[in-house]
Amino acid sequence: MRKVFRAAVVASLLFIWVGAFAQQKKYEWKEATEAGYTYRYVSNDPTQARFYKLKNGLTVILSPSKKQPRIQTYIATKAGSKTDPKDHTGLAHYLEHMLFKGTDKFGSLDWSKEKPLLDQIDALYEQYNSTADEQKRKAIYHQIDSVSGEAAKFAIPNEYDKLMSNMGSDGTNAFTSFEQTVYIEDIPNNVVDKYLAVQAERFRAPVLRLFHTELEAVYEEKNIGLDNDGRKAVEAMFEATFPNNNYGKQTVIGTVEHLKNPSLNAIREYYNTYYVPNNMGVIMSGDFDPAEMIKKIDRAFAYMQPKEVPAYVFEQEKAIAQPIVREVKGPNAEFLFLGFRFPGAASEDAQMLNLMANILTNGSAGLIDLDLVKSQKLLGAGAFPYVLKDYSMLILQGNPSQGQSLEDVRDLLLAELSKLRKGEFSDDLITSIINNERKEQISLNESYQGRAEELMSAFTSEVDWAKELGYTDRLSTLTKKDVVDFANKYLNDQNYVVVYKKQGVDKDVVKVEKPAITPITVNRDDQSEFLKTVNALPEAAIQPVWVDYDKEVAKGKLGDIDVLAVQNKDNALFSLSYQYPLGKWDNKLLPLAVDYFEFLGTKSKSSEDFSKAFYKLASGFSVSAGNEETRISISGLDENFDATVLLIQDLLRNCVVDDAAFQAYLSRLKQSRTNAKENKGSIMEGLRAYAKYGAQNPFNYTFSDAELDQLKAADLVKILHDLANTKHSILYYGPREVKQLTAKLPALKVGKGAYVGVQRGVGFKELATAENNVLFAHYEMKQAEVFWFRNSELYNAANTPVVSLFNNYFGGGMGSIVFQTIRESKALAYSTYAYFGQPQKKENHYMVGAYVGTQTDKFEEAIAGMNELLNVLPESPLALETAKVSLMKSLASERITNAGILNSYIAAKRLGNDMDIRKIVYEQAPKLGYADLKTFHAKELSNKPYVYCIVGNQESLSEEQLQKIGKVKKLSLQEIFGY
Repeated sequence: MRKVFRAAVVASLLFIWVGAFAQQKKYEWKEATEAGYTYRYVSNDPTQARFYKLKNGLTVILSPSKKQPRIQTYIATKAGSKTDPKDHTGLAHYLEHMLFKGTDKFGSLDWSKEKPLLDQIDALYEQYNSTADEQKRKAIYHQIDSVSGEAAKFAIPNEYDKLMSNMGSDGTNAFTSFEQTVYIEDIPNNVVDKYLAVQAERFRAPVLRLFHTELEAVYEEKNIGLDNDGRKAVEAMFEATFPNNNYGKQTVIGTVEHLKNPSLNAIREYYNTYYVPNNMGVIMSGDFDPAEMIKKIDRAFAYMQPKEVPAYVFEQEKAIAQPIVREVKGPNAEFLFLGFRFPGAASEDAQMLNLMANILTNGSAGLIDLDLVKSQKLLGAGAFPYVLKDYSMLILQGNPSQGQSLEDVRDLLLAELSKLRKGEFSDDLITSIINNERKEQISLNESYQGRAEELMSAFTSEVDWAKELGYTDRLSTLTKKDVVDFANKYLNDQNYVVVYKKQGVDKDVVKVEKPAITPITVNRDDQSEFLKTVNALPEAAIQPVWVDYDKEVAKGKLGDIDVLAVQNKDNALFSLSYQYPLGKWDNKLLPLAVDYFEFLGTKSKSSEDFSKAFYKLASGFSVSAGNEETRISISGLDENFDATVLLIQDLLRNCVVDDAAFQAYLSRLKQSRTNAKENKGSIMEGLRAYAKYGAQNPFNYTFSDAELDQLKAADLVKILHDLANTKHSILYYGPREVKQLTAKLPALKVGKGAYVGVQRGVGFKELATAENNVLFAHYEMKQAEVFWFRNSELYNAANTPVVSLFNNYFGGGMGSIVFQTIRESKALAYSTYAYFGQPQKKENHYMVGAYVGTQTDKFEEAIAGMNELLNVLPESPLALETAKVSLMKSLASERITNAGILNSYIAAKRLGNDMDIRKIVYEQAPKLGYADLKTFHAKELSNKPYVYCIVGNQESLSEEQLQKIGKVKKLSLQEIFGY
């Protein structure tokens, strides 16, 4: 599901005085014509978007920019789960998957031989759907599997991915939500003709080939959702809030019953109904000439014929008169959702909703931020708008701290809404929010993806773009009374839905069982004539641009402090970090100190005062303590740079002990530590650390609860004061040149005394992986997750070209050997990948990683399938050439810019490199062949011992199954987490 958080959590944003609103820009629709095409645009639009409507009704939205030679593309259909037939829920999502399978022109070796077999499969599925007897159903499915295997001999799985990889596309993906299905590519700008040729063909006449193996992937996705407490809670919220609308009556993936009884005829009918040009949009943001681009798009999609699209009709929801309560159970920590219903995306009330949500939660100075988060009355809390076409919602989330019930959490959240309705918030908060929104737009427009996504969302939600751009200006005319009146109109103590996510076993969950599927052939080295034709289309070469660190990174001194700077020549944004060469490994109190820092003030200012001050400046700060490095960072607008620096320096130097905040912090810390033990992602992270370092590792290098009780707030504050006087370096990205920066920047350390010495703590040594071991952790779940881990050799820059090409070829995407084999051929997993991982520092080792998330009844097959690939590298000349072309085109069109230059330089230095390593990859990778990859694979992966990190249900995975893999160690949560 896609959430549209127009004003989610905002930090580091712009402060503009109220008087500046007299100079508001006008956002008005205008019309222009160029090169024979008429388009509409909005005056003063920072995205410079052009809105075209072609003769067949296709909407085209183009937002040009010259920042890098790439284009972010979205092709969107205004149809999703909301328009699924009620007897075939999940159909729009099925179709999304199938639109990667090709047409009669690509994805097929011989369409004349494949089509009769696909027609048989169609008929068998219809027979399967109308049969109730389970034995007969199994017999029919056996026929489906058999005929599918024959049909697969004429199919070319993942040919779409090969086409896009050959263009150097990144981020090939798609998603389905309530009322939109969107297809995503990020392409070099010199392959537009190829891209359009493929997309036009893709949507011309999609073929539902390889259906039963892809359906198994959808089953896996459904089972993943059944293990996701958050997803179940959201679905419960929508079911209760929208009993008359398909937002609540249907889910995106669909019911288990409908998943088990798909109809290919129904899918085609859905496609023919909704995938028509007058219901679709092509949205692009990037480096192109819009006048030329619209011609190309028009030629590509002119074949599409418009058709009347049935309107979605629904009964209006009745007002909620009293609280509606739902309960969801699962293994994760408890939380709750509170939901209130609002009008849809196109209404002015939806924009007011965004403002109201920011008054509650903006990351710094909202009511919930200050009253519940900053004061530590809850472990976590927030309020977010969820904006959809028919309706919107305000959703509040609360996470209990130690000793709190979910009812306590509910009452605390409702109390904040009461304050909102009474107007008990700062008079200048609205102004601060509006100015932060203005800064957010500057940040958003830096990214091609950000631009394209906003434009796409407006299109599918049918929001007026001029009103969207004028959002902050409209809000600037509002008063506190307007907000209070709005809150009282829509919020009271009775008209909400509450979902309690409690701990326990959900006995109602029935997973989708594994059908009997015979692995299909993948025909890796076959290709259609269409692919050959597209690959042969001409394209202008893009010359790569490498970062010259000596030119791009300015070096300066602030006294004896090293300063590294990259100038921002695009806008007025800045970021500055104080970086320290010490971390958790040196002092395990350090991460606690930086967390506690958020709740501290000075003798003259409270913690709340600092939060409000940063927010007024539209600036933000963050402190992070890693294993070996610590950073204190600020960001915002250059005009407020000096004030922001003084603010963070004052807080760091002069923060004082707050015992009440410390006790609340310890209570919350203990609860969050308990919650981590109930999160399967955290458990897997702990297993991987155990595999890498052994029983004593960075993940469990922490305090016991008893040790936490002995800590003193003064010890943490001393660490913070010491940071102000510890040798560090400064990293800066912003409008100022380095000399201008160092001339005015005040030093963090005050006085001429010696720096606080850095005391080196424990070190953790990466262990050699000597034998096959299984690290198993029990978790109440339907799936099993397996991560293969192996420590390899020390870093060597000379390996980078072969590592880069190997990862592209072997396990790096949907066209890779791993994905094609595990998912496409054998239908063993929804998510699977493998890689040879580069360390962060030259003193560290490479690692081999592989992952499969699978149903427990496919566990042994999944293990065997991945092991086979780790031991024997399949040879595919076509896949290798595709991987090589993809790598080269991605490197040629990639531009490291802005703060990314600084991050790239620091990463290179950690590895001992003094140049942009991508240049060596670009020069060396074309010379590599299969023999080089096979040699590398044999040296680093084949027949090597691995540590198998497994999170699963011990009732579903037997001891015997685990022992077949290696020496088994079942770890307790105490052993994993260290407390």
